[in-house]
Amino acid sequence: MPKRVLQGVVVSDKNVQTKTVVVQVERRFIHPMMGKTVRRSKKYHAHDEAKAHKVGDIVRIRECKPISKLKRWEVIGRTGEAEGKA
Repeated sequence: MPKRVLQGVVVSDKNVQTKTVVVQVERRFIHPMMGKTVRRSKKYHAHDEAKAHKVGDIVRIRECKPISKLKRWEVIGRTGEAEGKA
């Protein structure tokens, strides 16, 4: 089964000892009754082995085996949008 890949913004990198970043992923969908576009966001704890990503970076995360109680995702890397900013 393929692993899911999501794209989001790093909102926290405070967990330096545990190599964890918190990534906020936003999804858009059309409301079934109102027909209006709705935005929903969710935060994922992701493993960042190199500790290279900071708050505001746009990153891609991939599903992985459970690393800890909350971490089930790992950071693949930055997207092209974030590299132009730095």
